[in-house]
Amino acid sequence: MSRIRYVEPLVMIATIIRWFLLATITGGIVGTGTSLFLKGLYFSTDKTSHLPLWLSMILLPIGGLLNGLILYFGYRYGSKDKKDSVIAAVHEQSGLMPYKTIAIKPIAAIITLASGGSAGKEGPCSHIGGTLASWFGHLIRLNPELQKRLVACGVSAGFASVFGTPIAGAIYGIEVLTIGRIRHDFIFPAVIAGVTSFEVSKLWGITYDYYPVHLSQQFSDVLFLKILLIGMVCGLISWLFIESFERVRWLFSSIQQKFHIWPPMMPFVGGLILSLLILMIPTDYLGLSLPIMESALSGEQVSYLGWLWKILLVSITLGSGFYGGIVTPQFVIGAIAGNVLAQLLGVNPALGAAVGMVSVVASASNTPIAAVFMGFELFGSSTGIYVVGACITAYITIGHRSVYPDQLVAYPKSLWVRLVPDIALENEKIHVSYTLLKRIRRWQHQQKRLNGYFKRPKKL
Repeated sequence: MSRIRYVEPLVMIATIIRWFLLATITGGIVGTGTSLFLKGLYFSTDKTSHLPLWLSMILLPIGGLLNGLILYFGYRYGSKDKKDSVIAAVHEQSGLMPYKTIAIKPIAAIITLASGGSAGKEGPCSHIGGTLASWFGHLIRLNPELQKRLVACGVSAGFASVFGTPIAGAIYGIEVLTIGRIRHDFIFPAVIAGVTSFEVSKLWGITYDYYPVHLSQQFSDVLFLKILLIGMVCGLISWLFIESFERVRWLFSSIQQKFHIWPPMMPFVGGLILSLLILMIPTDYLGLSLPIMESALSGEQVSYLGWLWKILLVSITLGSGFYGGIVTPQFVIGAIAGNVLAQLLGVNPALGAAVGMVSVVASASNTPIAAVFMGFELFGSSTGIYVVGACITAYITIGHRSVYPDQLVAYPKSLWVRLVPDIALENEKIHVSYTLLKRIRRWQHQQKRLNGYFKRPKKL
């Protein structure tokens, strides 16, 4: 025991040195890969961002058809023995990703966003990060446990690079793996990879926007309660977002199977529907919609139903088979909803948009800690306590739902909920506890007895 006591610090220092080197190299590789993708994306979207309405209506179904063809044939002739998911790679595949398909999702995402599809840019970056990290780990022949950690580092580096939030990106990459549990042994390499990727992306010329919110240093309990209410409503909006996305995806899948439509044609159909919708919904909600988000974060008045339009367009875009990220839309939905709710509650709209944005990320992705760090990095420390309150409230409110169905669930969010731990959400059977059901039935029985007593005719 005494020998371990003296040797252990040396082992820990050696561990730090090893992971510092591995994570720095990984961050540099991922930062370069994501920067090249972002440059291609920004070049493409700049060319198509100010098209007339009629041309946008033509481009959407063309973009859908190209998406369908690329994804269908790319994965048909690609690797079939491994899932192309970073979460599955960590939990099921010992950190191994299919390498032949690395370019499919980034190319499809560029086509989606350039043609006007409503989606995000972070999905391809996390895919690039996870795949490049997996390739690097395989190249230097890491064992399966180290390989899994390196893939998580790659995902963290990808998120840090795309959003300009190295700490939040690092935490997001490991928190997103499992609901209710964070692997602390992943944190150090994830942070190093995230910071490195962020700095490398800046060297490549990628720029980032930040939105500082200046508040009084004095804590306001009334404001805090209002912020909790905003967080709760944003949790419900996140629930609506996930339900809408899943229902739309199910609808397109059912139509495809019922009428035996060739799968690559489904995004084309989705593009046609989007083309019709933008006759009624402003085209500002197509693509990334970052100008609307920035208006909300600046405290300007935005459309009261803007968050609903964004949910509708994202659900049709991704549900029909276009490929793109699903976190950037959460930013836009949350910022608009938070701004609107703040105006109704008499709160600074810029603060409302800020807490709404991170609340939707905290709940829809089940990453409250990463969302809190994101709030600090994007909006400044003065929003700290309000960001924390809103994120945790939204995270609990949404329950056991996620935009990532392959997330594992380690612990339920309530003692009144029962589930089997460490099973993916898409396979999880979640139910209300027997104790709560018994209490509800007892209350219902008491209510019936009381109603019967008061309805009984009284004797004179």
